[in-house]
Amino acid sequence: MLNKRFFSKESMTAPAHYNRWLIAPAALAIHLSIGQVYAFSVFNLPLSQLLGITESVPGDWTLAQLGWIFSTAIAFLGISAAVFGKWVEREGPRKAMFVAALLFSSGFFVSALGVKLHQMEWLYLGYGVLGGMGLGIGYISPVSTLMKWFPDRPGMATGLAIMGFGGGAVLGSPLGVALMNFYRTDTDLGVAPTFLTMGGIYLILMMIGMFLIRVPGASWQPNVCNASQSKRMVATTSTTADQAIKTPQFWLLWIVLCTNVTAGIGVLSQASPMIQEMFKVSPAEGAAFVMLLSTFNLLGRFFWSSASDYLGRKNTYRMFFGLGMILYGLIPYTGQSGNVILFTIGFCIVLSMYGGGFSTIPSYLRDMFGTLQIGAIHGRLLTAWSVAGVLGPVFVNYLRQYQIDQGVPKAEAYTFTMHLMVWALALGFLANHLVRAVSSKHQVRDLNFNTRSNLGSLAQKA
Repeated sequence: MLNKRFFSKESMTAPAHYNRWLIAPAALAIHLSIGQVYAFSVFNLPLSQLLGITESVPGDWTLAQLGWIFSTAIAFLGISAAVFGKWVEREGPRKAMFVAALLFSSGFFVSALGVKLHQMEWLYLGYGVLGGMGLGIGYISPVSTLMKWFPDRPGMATGLAIMGFGGGAVLGSPLGVALMNFYRTDTDLGVAPTFLTMGGIYLILMMIGMFLIRVPGASWQPNVCNASQSKRMVATTSTTADQAIKTPQFWLLWIVLCTNVTAGIGVLSQASPMIQEMFKVSPAEGAAFVMLLSTFNLLGRFFWSSASDYLGRKNTYRMFFGLGMILYGLIPYTGQSGNVILFTIGFCIVLSMYGGGFSTIPSYLRDMFGTLQIGAIHGRLLTAWSVAGVLGPVFVNYLRQYQIDQGVPKAEAYTFTMHLMVWALALGFLANHLVRAVSSKHQVRDLNFNTRSNLGSLAQKA
């Protein structure tokens, strides 16, 4: 039985000489589960044919209606991370992961009811609202904990966890398809029992992560510390979440994340039709292109965030935006020249930096604001993701359609949007360039990164 003591600080605190690498599986268990959101599209077609079975018929849901399930989940990811970030820091990762597991799995269970009743509102409430809240709380709690365990290599640590989030689709996509095939009958596509089964699987996996998680003791120190960090813009004091949002640094980093994600997610949402229309490749080849981009998105999360421990966060984002502007500017011309290899290489690099942007931003925040309420600050910054999740697809989809309506050939309709992304990345480059160390008036107490604080105790006093 889980009792109050199980969630207490004393119960969560690791013993002396605890191997910090044992925290990584706990974080991966959470992020591999909630990363399933990237694979939700495998349900779109079956959900649009629940009544017709083999094709959509009157009364079936449209793909446009179904698209709002994913958008709602991403919106509530950002909202819940912002609203509950301070609660996560105060209560600790174990309770946060427990709540995230209940919310995320219940999103599947409520959605299964919506499928059975054929009521779209239940899917919006289930996967969109409840699941989205589980996403937000589950996303920030492992990241905050890992940064406390790896003060010497925060980029590597956050990259490890967030790589798991990017890899969630690798697990979730084939699992969803296999389960629907298993449950399918002549009169039922098997979506509802698939939701129930996946909800149960992810509940168990996330609970395993919850049981494994630990926080460092007050006097814990890593055996090796990266001394080169002292040469870079790294705070040795901390800032509360309420003070952080009053600083220009927070809003500059908000723009940095929003512009990087807007550019990446806009391309990812239209990757398959883009390569098909520009190079006349088959749908199967378009799907392979998307899988390749997803792989680079996944690998980039670990590679770039780990590299940022040596390059510095600011220099890493300079590379993201500088190289990104060049590639987005050149990609339309690779299409016009018919060079599919250069087109593919360009987008693989772009998507690696898109993933790297997600995994590097927590360490950037830690460098600016310290570790006191890093989970809460990270949660509030994730509202930039929610905004970008709407802006990116809107830029690509609606501007593409506008170009086509004006008589522009489909193969050329992406040129304007790619150039627009260059300007978005230029804005991000400027915002990153303007980031400076946080003023002392926003800092609440000295907090040397080599001396670990009890999770939550300082946050309650701040």
